[in-house]
Amino acid sequence: MTLPEMIRRSLRAGEYRREGIGMSGSAVLVYPDQVLKIQPDGPEARNEVFMLRWLKDRLPVPAVEAWTVEDGTAYLLMERCEGRMACDTAYLDKPEELAALLANGLRALWAVDVRDCPSDQGLSQKLAQARYNVEHGLVDMGNVEPATFGPKGFRGPAHLLEWLESHRPAEEPVLSHGDCCLPNLFGVGERLTGFIDLGKTGRADKWCDIALCCRSLGGNLAGRYGGRPRLDFDPKRLFDVLGMDMDEEKIRYYILLDELF
Repeated sequence: MTLPEMIRRSLRAGEYRREGIGMSGSAVLVYPDQVLKIQPDGPEARNEVFMLRWLKDRLPVPAVEAWTVEDGTAYLLMERCEGRMACDTAYLDKPEELAALLANGLRALWAVDVRDCPSDQGLSQKLAQARYNVEHGLVDMGNVEPATFGPKGFRGPAHLLEWLESHRPAEEPVLSHGDCCLPNLFGVGERLTGFIDLGKTGRADKWCDIALCCRSLGGNLAGRYGGRPRLDFDPKRLFDVLGMDMDEEKIRYYILLDELF
């Protein structure tokens, strides 16, 4: 693999492995104490490096060691997060500990002061991007929930977008990760040690992260992404740990919105 000179100079010695977990479409190379993320240049790639730098000293996020764009490809070299992904078998085998980690992650996001947050990821921006995706045929129909479209669901992406625009909920602005799924959180026990994949991070409704976190928790415990099912733990337990009521309408809304991305 040919890498830009800036990246080669910053890489330390050591073998790497390719990370296969996640659905970002990026190439992720994991070194002993560094991670190199390679992806097409674009708004999300640039927002990620921007937010990693802004969140330094605000949240446990990887330090940016080098970043450059060459021939339309973005190269982001970061320090490696301590601990395990929240989707690791060690966490799935201890779902109570996992729920505590996820709750700590959500609380950490919500505790960040967003009055000067430089990235607006609110519903206006999300719906505008969803409309672009629908109008340009970018919705991946092979990666949607089976019940979203069809006889008992929406007629197609345009119908879903129309529903989302007409049922837009009130927002509770916080710092939102934007893709708060288990592979994007790291921990040691119940202690949060890192957030990754911050391309959609910015000021947005808190229920966006809650919804995607609940979906990811339920899917991982059900064995949807490999491994054995663990059906003795109700993902709704997360709300007991958070000490808040479950808003099923908002959760459904943001899961449906994510179908268009």
